Amino acid sequence: MDTPVLDAETPLLAEVTPSALSALGVAPFADTLGFGPRTRVAVLLVDGLGWDLLAAHADDAPVLSQVPRRPLRVGYPATTAAGLAAIGTGVASGEHGFVGYTFDLPGVGVLNALRWRRHPDGEDLHALVSPDEVQRLPTVFARAAQAGLNSTVVSSAQFADTPLTRAVLSGGRYVGTLALGDLAAAVPAALAPAGSFCYAYHGDLDLMGHLHGPGSSPWRMQLRQVDRLVESLIEALPRGAALAVVADHGMVTLDDSVVDLDAEPALTDGVRALAGEARARHVYVEDGAVDDVLAAWREILGERAWVLPRAQAVEAGWFGPVVADRVLPRIGDVVAAARGRSGMVRRVHEPRESALVGQHGSLSSAEQLVPFALAVND
Repeated sequence: MDTPVLDAETPLLAEVTPSALSALGVAPFADTLGFGPRTRVAVLLVDGLGWDLLAAHADDAPVLSQVPRRPLRVGYPATTAAGLAAIGTGVASGEHGFVGYTFDLPGVGVLNALRWRRHPDGEDLHALVSPDEVQRLPTVFARAAQAGLNSTVVSSAQFADTPLTRAVLSGGRYVGTLALGDLAAAVPAALAPAGSFCYAYHGDLDLMGHLHGPGSSPWRMQLRQVDRLVESLIEALPRGAALAVVADHGMVTLDDSVVDLDAEPALTDGVRALAGEARARHVYVEDGAVDDVLAAWREILGERAWVLPRAQAVEAGWFGPVVADRVLPRIGDVVAAARGRSGMVRRVHEPRESALVGQHGSLSSAEQLVPFALAVND
């Protein structure tokens, strides 16, 4: 089977926050993206805003489309948990350990990283699984605060004390928001003192893409609101400040080549657990069954997915240049990344996720490439 060649020339999403801290004078980070030097930096992450989608719908985002921008590659898997962790730690999934929307934790089972519940049965794991154990690296927000910066995270109030927030966004002051209005007001307030670093998150564009499809009318209407938010933040930038607008992944609309894993017994023979999501699957197998499972998945999925054993996916750099020993077992014994507009759904075990129109996670440019749009006030 052919293996996709990763684009090594395009900077990674994981470079954004280290570059921002470098621009603010924090050692030993390097400003690889050209932020600085700056007295204040804000990073706005718009969940689901792919590079291709922004280009295709530039008329709905006239402000954002006029800001100088370049593409970033988000890394694998192209999903929110991994993307937020890349922002929060400055490293790829092989080091921070959030290798999927769901993934197997040895001794625990499959963890849903967003809900912090066992997947797919929903058992609450808050008391059993510590965020500090899942993600052990210091966050960039903690390092910013230690360096004397005013470090702030602006995001939905409902995420203020979730395990995912504690794992990858802790270390700074958390400002919970309820709507676009208080998000638009909170970022300038966080940047008011010199020496400020602010990260803000907006998630509704991703929601519209999942429910109605990327590029749909509801998605485009939401993009217009995002553009107004960006305009407001640019207008409020103090002198010496920079605003970077990025995303955690793009999105595609699935077609009729989708495979229902729950309806294909041959795809679950020898499999002890399935994780990931529709476009990026981790397959954990019974002892001695790797070769048989790999062969079955390759035969049945055919050209609809790249299917690799764990070692080959790691060697190919899917999970970044480094995969930590503690992270390696979280990666499936077999890894499947969807091609084209196909997907690997589970309509019985994952009915809510399987019903979504828009999906992401894999290695296509539509999912991997996101904008790095940089506005400055000199």
